[in-house]
Amino acid sequence: MGRRRSIPTAEERTPPRFTLWREVLVAYAAPALTAGAGGLVSGQQDLAVAALTTIAGTSALVAALTGARLQHSGIRPRWAASLPKAVLAAGAGLVAAAVAAGAAHLALKGLAVWPAPFLSGTPWPGRLPLDLPLSAALAAAITTWRWRGATPVPRVTH
Repeated sequence: MGRRRSIPTAEERTPPRFTLWREVLVAYAAPALTAGAGGLVSGQQDLAVAALTTIAGTSALVAALTGARLQHSGIRPRWAASLPKAVLAAGAGLVAAAVAAGAAHLALKGLAVWPAPFLSGTPWPGRLPLDLPLSAALAAAITTWRWRGATPVPRVTH
């Protein structure tokens, strides 16, 4: 009779690897597909276009920047790895939303000064204040959550 394998304990399990290109790909594909499908089903052409540009593009960019910062900048400080995932992810999401809201504001100011003729009559500029912060917050929070899940919790030594 064969030997039974025991289920590994939490300490014995190895966390999944954090792979940046995969995170960026999913950060683009998930909102592009979901918002794009929602735009097509509801007949909102501007949402379908925004799904592929401002929504998914922002998500992919923020996931790439957040993931690269967490993964490659030597950012494995004890405080980041020891914070609860929810706190760390929420903080990253709030910071990303604030930065993206500022970027949307600056983009709208820039469009007011240097109008782009191809954008006249389109709803795209009006979508920026909502699309950018929301996409950035979700991408940063999800990327941070997944990075934190792949980062071993440091053991406290007394």
